[in-house]
Amino acid sequence: MRAIQYAAPTTVDDAVSILAEHGPRARMLAGGTDIIVQVREDARDADVLVDAKHIPELTSLTVDADGVTTLGAAVPCYELYNDAQFAAAYPAIVDAARIIGSTGIQGRASVGGNLCNSGPAGDTIPALIVHTAACNISGPGGARQVAVEDFCTAPGRNVLGNGELLVSLTLPAPSAGSGSHYLRFIPRNEMDIAVVGAGAFLQLDGDTISAARVALAAVAPTPLFVREAGDALVGAPADEASFAAAADLARSAASPIDDMRGTVAHRKQLSYVLTQRALRGAAARAQGGSPSNGH
Repeated sequence: MRAIQYAAPTTVDDAVSILAEHGPRARMLAGGTDIIVQVREDARDADVLVDAKHIPELTSLTVDADGVTTLGAAVPCYELYNDAQFAAAYPAIVDAARIIGSTGIQGRASVGGNLCNSGPAGDTIPALIVHTAACNISGPGGARQVAVEDFCTAPGRNVLGNGELLVSLTLPAPSAGSGSHYLRFIPRNEMDIAVVGAGAFLQLDGDTISAARVALAAVAPTPLFVREAGDALVGAPADEASFAAAADLARSAASPIDDMRGTVAHRKQLSYVLTQRALRGAAARAQGGSPSNGH
């Protein structure tokens, strides 16, 4: 057993100072649902846990006059699906927030924490990607912004440098005629880790797709933004043929591994099937409806 220090800064600057002083031996504690388990199992080293819950910028959810949302990195999942305005604006993120662990976990776990854990199967990360989220990072060198699709660099690793922390996420205002959806396949109810996850965003102009984004979880070393699948949909009708063509591109982009949760072949096929279902759900929402029970 070893002692771990606990720090509870109340400003971003104080958190940056603590992180910079202790280097990689200091870890941010947003919800703690990942880091506490990892430290206990010696999967991550930590001498200092820095609590994010006392820093206003990390715990607030705000919308400006232009409809742009700023989501604090430590805002717990339950606040997102209990906020009607947020749920209507960013439904794929709410889809993901609702399936992270149990209700108790959702009371602590945050989207920002899920992103910083940087697991390839992180459920909220594809949802953030399809909503064109940007990471607001602070550190000793000041503030910078990074697109979510560029944040994760390897399993469990990301772009955060010494002394840096994720403060918040910026989400563009939703447009009329847009919709999104996220869903996943898990091996059994007792294992809450995706074999494959798929998120999609569609902007419709009548029956024609004017913008689209597709992202996958658990099929690459990092959550995967399948830019080519979204680009192929632009200008196409929002129909099954278009969705199948985009899903085929997603399947081709997937580079999964064999592990206890699934084989390469299974994951490639799931990438195809789930991308179609995510696109159907996004289209249904863009048209004012909701995803069907069968997605």
